[in-house]
Amino acid sequence: MAKDEKTASAFASSWNNLPQGSVYTAEQFEDWFAPLTESDITDRRVLELGCGNGSLLVHAANWKPSHLTGVDLGDSVRSAKSNLEETGFRRYEILKEDLTAFESDGFDLVYSIGVLHHLKDPLSGFQSVIRNTRAGGRFHCWVYAEEGNSLVIYAVDPIRTVVSNFPWWFTKYLVATPLAFVYFIYAHLIVKLRLSSMPLFEYSKWIVNREFSFFRHVAFDQLVTPQTSYLNKKTIEKWLASDPAIDQESTYIIFRNGNSWKFGGKKRS
Repeated sequence: MAKDEKTASAFASSWNNLPQGSVYTAEQFEDWFAPLTESDITDRRVLELGCGNGSLLVHAANWKPSHLTGVDLGDSVRSAKSNLEETGFRRYEILKEDLTAFESDGFDLVYSIGVLHHLKDPLSGFQSVIRNTRAGGRFHCWVYAEEGNSLVIYAVDPIRTVVSNFPWWFTKYLVATPLAFVYFIYAHLIVKLRLSSMPLFEYSKWIVNREFSFFRHVAFDQLVTPQTSYLNKKTIEKWLASDPAIDQESTYIIFRNGNSWKFGGKKRS
């Protein structure tokens, strides 16, 4: 059994019980990928490590890559295949494999969004991102930050350690739903009153434009997984600096919404 199989199974229960299509908007997709743009995907071979139900691949397909590959350890690959099929884009493959052990000839762009922090060994996931990026290719990741997440770490994460052992439906409807409702009210209140000193203010400004079902999706994602890490900037700097395959002049680290990190760069030619 792969070391992250329990986590993959937990997320599959989330992804496979969602409506058809992407749970994200095109604007969210572009936000997660910035500073990468459409030109970094068009006519490129693209790999997503930890593709879930294909919610990001659906949008990547609209940017017309030469080929898309999604890798996930869980049964969510069934939903990913179905969602990609609905786009009409045909140059893709979805593989059920352990992303930390995945090997390829190399892709023009490799990305992993919201996945590394759920691995038992996040560094092994990052190393796979680099390993599967071709020489001269680009890589891009997004992870939960330690910075700005004290409320989640100390209030929500202890709940996760308990309810992640429960059936998915119990967690989603009896735990995630009421917690999402509390945060829904909190987020709208602090944004309306411009209480910028309150925890998660920047993140709340981002999420208040979404419907309650998305709040619940985020809460369920937080609670259903048996493993979550919160990574600080020093850790990411160390990852980027310690790999000789990375072109250090190309790297970037961006603090997103006050509670997460986007980072990436290029592999040496």
